Amino acid sequence: MARTPRERMVLSAAQLVRIQGVGATGMRDVVAHAEAPRGSLQHYFPGGKDQLIAEAVTWAGDYAARRVARVAAKIENPTPGKLFEAMAAQWRDEFTRDGFDGGCPLVATVADTAATSDSLREAVGKAFDGWQRPVAATLEQLGVPPVRSASLAVLMLSALEGAIVLARAHQDVAPLDTVVAELRPLLDGAVDKRRRRG
Repeated sequence: MARTPRERMVLSAAQLVRIQGVGATGMRDVVAHAEAPRGSLQHYFPGGKDQLIAEAVTWAGDYAARRVARVAAKIENPTPGKLFEAMAAQWRDEFTRDGFDGGCPLVATVADTAATSDSLREAVGKAFDGWQRPVAATLEQLGVPPVRSASLAVLMLSALEGAIVLARAHQDVAPLDTVVAELRPLLDGAVDKRRRRG
């Protein structure tokens, strides 16, 4: 289904921010990347760049949250460790296929704006929360007690995002492999065998 100019601009903003950060992403760049009418910026985003980037961050968080269920559904004999491995594999595959230019738009946004824009910092916080919830819910389905699922979801996202940053810095997927190998026994060890449903 074809995207509207507004949807294309939000998606383009997310794609540009993940490569060059918020500061280097201009509104004209977004319009050109989205192949949108120039006058549509003010029409769709009267709040300017902050509104556009906030919506791009929201889109990115929603996308990551939706991916959790899709990734989990494809895992044969799923475990928490395999879930994390599959989440990291998406990035490993992208870096191997496309290079290391693109990172996470949430990290890029908070790195650029945490000290200067409360609204964007809050948007990133909400996006991370929205991503963390399905991770925690999936861990529970895999038998992790609720008392641990939320904290392990934080650990998984923190380790994944840190590994993404290190992979980009070193131009090497090894940090992703390392966090998967180190966290797998911890994550799988959190399963309460009496509670496992999946």
